[in-house]
Amino acid sequence: MAERPARQAPKAQGAQVVRTEQITPHMVRVVLGGEGLADFALSGFTDHYIKLCFAPEGADYTHPFDIAAIRESHPRELWPTTRTYTVRAWDPVAREMAVDFVVHGDEGLAGPWAQRARPGEQVTFLGPGGGYQPQASADWHLLAGDESALPAIAASLEQMPAGALVHAFVEVPDASEEQKIVTPDGVAVTWLHRGDRPVGEALTAAVKGLDFPRGEVQAFVHGEAGFVKEIRRHLRQERRVPLEQLSISGYWRLGQDDEAWRAVKREWNEQVEREQETGQAAT
Repeated sequence: MAERPARQAPKAQGAQVVRTEQITPHMVRVVLGGEGLADFALSGFTDHYIKLCFAPEGADYTHPFDIAAIRESHPRELWPTTRTYTVRAWDPVAREMAVDFVVHGDEGLAGPWAQRARPGEQVTFLGPGGGYQPQASADWHLLAGDESALPAIAASLEQMPAGALVHAFVEVPDASEEQKIVTPDGVAVTWLHRGDRPVGEALTAAVKGLDFPRGEVQAFVHGEAGFVKEIRRHLRQERRVPLEQLSISGYWRLGQDDEAWRAVKREWNEQVEREQETGQAAT
C-alpha cells in the first residue's frame, strides 16, 4: 500500500459563520464561508482538519489574528486557544466549509461556541491538515470510531472507491445520534449504541468480533484514546496489520480536558513512533 502522504503545514486564515444546523441532539454543524476562504483548498484526504482559534476573555485583538504576533506581544494568559475539528464537507463552488461539533451543554470550549454561533460571526483557523484517504489498492477497509470521529468516517465513506468492501462501526450514545450517510454501492454503517456502558466498549467488541475478510486491510480508528489504544493493540498483535495500513489516533481522553490530553498525547504519539521503529506493538 502506498505510504501515507506528509501532513501539510497549517496556516492562519479567516472566515465567518454562514449558518448552523442541529444535526442530532448532540451534534451541531457550523458552515463557514466568506472572502477569507477565497484561497482555501483541500488535498484529497478524507480526514482533513482545521484548528479553530478562540480568543480568551479580555483579549484586545480581533479576527482574523496572527497567532505568532500575539504570542510575541501578549502575556500567555491572553494567547488564543486552539481546538482541532474535522472538515466534514467543502463546497469549492459556494466556498463553504462544514464543520461538525459534538455538544454537551456548557461542557468544553468549542461545543458551546458552536451551539451559540450566529451568522456573520468571525473566526480564525489554521489549516487544513490531513493524512488519510481510502486507497483503491486495499482489499477491504475498516472504519471504527465514536461520535468524535463520525465526521471523518462519514467523509471517508462518501469517498470510498467504487466497489470497495467496507466494515464501518460507529459508536454513539443512542439511536437519536445516528446520521444518514450517503455511501457508495450501499455500504452500510453498523451503529453501536453505548447506553450506560463505558465509551468504546461496544466498539472494541465489534472490531474484535469481526470475521476479517481475506486480503490487505486499510484501517481508520479514531476517538477516545483508551479504546483506540486497545483496538490498535488488537490490530497489530492479533491481526498482524502492518503500521503503514493503519490510521489511528486518540482524539480525546476520558477524564481529561483538551489541554491536559494534548500534553499526554505527545507521549502517546511518541509511543507510536517507537512502535514504527521497532516493528513491535506497543502496550
